[in-house]
Amino acid sequence: MKPVEPMTPAGDDTLAKVPAQPGRDAPDGHRASNSFLARAALLTAVLSAAGSILGLGRDQALAHLFGAGSETDAFLVAWTVPEVASTLLIEDGLAFMLVPAFSAAIAARARTAPGAPDPVRALVAGSLPRLALAFVAASVLLVAAAPQIVALLAPGLPDPRLAVDCTRLTATCALTFGLTGYCSAALRAHSSYLAPAAIYVAYNTGIIVTLFVLADRWGVRAAAAGVAVGGCLMVLVQAPALRRRLAVATDTGDTGERAPKESGARPMDLALVATVLLFALCRQAQVFIERFLASELPSGAISHLNYAQKIAQLPMVLSLMLCTVTFPVVAKALARGDTERARDRVERDIALAACIVLLGTAVVFACAPQIVEVLFQRGAFTAEDTATTAAVMRVYSLGLLGHCLVGALVRSYFSAGRATWYPVAAMAAGMVLTAGAGTWAVGAWGVGGIAAANAFGITFTAVLLLTAMDRRSIPVRLPLVLRELGKTVLAAVAATGAGLLSADRFTAPVASLAAGALASCAVFCLLLWALHVRAFAPAVRTATRKLRHAR
Repeated sequence: MKPVEPMTPAGDDTLAKVPAQPGRDAPDGHRASNSFLARAALLTAVLSAAGSILGLGRDQALAHLFGAGSETDAFLVAWTVPEVASTLLIEDGLAFMLVPAFSAAIAARARTAPGAPDPVRALVAGSLPRLALAFVAASVLLVAAAPQIVALLAPGLPDPRLAVDCTRLTATCALTFGLTGYCSAALRAHSSYLAPAAIYVAYNTGIIVTLFVLADRWGVRAAAAGVAVGGCLMVLVQAPALRRRLAVATDTGDTGERAPKESGARPMDLALVATVLLFALCRQAQVFIERFLASELPSGAISHLNYAQKIAQLPMVLSLMLCTVTFPVVAKALARGDTERARDRVERDIALAACIVLLGTAVVFACAPQIVEVLFQRGAFTAEDTATTAAVMRVYSLGLLGHCLVGALVRSYFSAGRATWYPVAAMAAGMVLTAGAGTWAVGAWGVGGIAAANAFGITFTAVLLLTAMDRRSIPVRLPLVLRELGKTVLAAVAATGAGLLSADRFTAPVASLAAGALASCAVFCLLLWALHVRAFAPAVRTATRKLRHAR
């Protein structure tokens, strides 16, 4: 394969472009080089990590200013709206529909005769106005129905008026997140990753700045106003890049004629829309269940669940960055019938994502009290809050592999751009299990029981999705995938034990956290090497090559 060359169009934010070769296309065609994907995944991971760090800063500011009491509980009920909107419109729902649609339109563009309508522009013209109108309508509906939403999500709140005010402010995200998700899907399908990866940097920056500017006058409502400001910034970050993409003159081949009607965009499948939205809603329903059950517990329960979940899910978010980058690659491979390439890509993604998330799980479980103390224990956030949050975080971490696998596998189910009801059924089964287990466990174990139900339900969904992959989705080699996952889980268990032992040797939280994290990482990597885990092999080869060059 030829070396990766810089993009030539001025101002383009794509990382790199591989020159077209016989049987191989540039990133916007059929085949993206491994080098390009690695660089794209690295950039996405770096910017996503920056966004996550700013997200921690946002949560730290909230904890410092308002602690873990009734005010933060009220805001976190309203926070359910952007959480749901993020899942439906940015992370899962809209992306599962639009990335395959844009991938097909880009492939059609390459075969379109000169002078024929551009399929990509036709897709935008046919879909964006309608979707924008739907987003506006959803925002208006959420504002009007805010009292009913609060009563449904958290009937046990002592004073729901603050939560209603916050919900009305966050309702604007139905519009801004929808436009953000549309831009992200279009840009990623074009192999453009910089702007989509930067959206959460802009979002959390907007929340933090608004929070500190308005907190004295508006109280916790300032955080809700920050959601509205951050949503606007997410759109502004991506809009110029998408405009440049659509303004570039269409490059068409000269190998065949196509009728104008054949060069248009493929119409959106209503069954696909239904399955994608229902899956995303079922997945997000776990948060509804948590907030509903925790609203009957003493003040602060919702806050403890939120802080624990935000920290614990960081490894899962980072592990899915590669899957986000390669989703268009899998969609394009399936669009041209290259099932083998799609299978290999998915198998590698599952293995690597599992390595990342299980290393994070080991560190989170081993060092949970130290992590929470270092990040949050100041201002109104007390040592008691730290102990409760850390205990919940350890329980949450048990479901991280399940969350990671669900996020990675569902992309494979929807990558062909066709409706499939199996992921919806699997997610619904997990949701029912979460609700039943949570209702039973909350009485005995409080917030810890709610977190355990979350981990149990999502792991059950992951098992259902994984075991049906070879029959209902991309035909992966299931025994190979399960064997590699088993090795990685074994390494994570040993790494967790090493982290616990090392962290207990120090009393200072920073030193204890550093010792536990380093021990977990060292043992995990050593066992991945000893067990010959396939996902770890490229890292070993790279390190060996660099050592040889250094000599």
